[in-house]
Amino acid sequence: MGKKSFLILISFGIFLNSCSIEKKYIKHNKFFEKDISNLEQKNSKIQTKDYLLFIGSSSIVRWETIKKDMYPYKVIRNGYGGAHYYDLIHFIERICKGHEKAKAIFIFVANDITGVEFGNHRDLKPREVKRLFKSVYKKIRNKLGDKIPIYVIETTPTPSRWDVWEKIKSTNDLIMSYTEKENELFYITTRDYFLNDNGTPISNYFVDDQLHLNDLGYKIWSKIIKNKIKNPQ
Repeated sequence: MGKKSFLILISFGIFLNSCSIEKKYIKHNKFFEKDISNLEQKNSKIQTKDYLLFIGSSSIVRWETIKKDMYPYKVIRNGYGGAHYYDLIHFIERICKGHEKAKAIFIFVANDITGVEFGNHRDLKPREVKRLFKSVYKKIRNKLGDKIPIYVIETTPTPSRWDVWEKIKSTNDLIMSYTEKENELFYITTRDYFLNDNGTPISNYFVDDQLHLNDLGYKIWSKIIKNKIKNPQ
């Protein structure tokens, strides 16, 4: 088999895998449509370049001090509250459209394992979350090319989801392992900064719901992220 034929087979395999996982989670492709439409309108008005694009769930949406915290970097937030990887796979190409001039992309999605069942949500297994992440990552690469650095911010340990931390930690580790095999894909570890000496989450870094970061928590995030940008390896 020639090199060209081999590459075609690999690409076809990736396509089939993407179709398979999208079909499995097809019922989630209509949720958040209003949020995604709003982000598309926002994308159409972009007139800057060399900015950091943050994609993800409510922790991205609620980061209202991000411009100050991430200074001197320019930033754009493209998050939607309640995001999971199992719905992001349907929307990521629309969210990324028009961002070819981004300096780097950051992803934070933390709702696939919550310890709580509600509506259509059922916690996924760590390997399934990793599979979904890979699909999202490949879609970004297909849309924007392979030169823009992509950073994954790991799911931070929180008091409200401490009961399922071991599953979340396993998911983090699987995704981290995957990033080590890809070019221009980097993993940002946060756990060591958010755990006490006794190994439990530091509640003072979170708002009253003990799930979302407060201003101090975001300042710690920004410090970690800036350090990673300077030293990606």
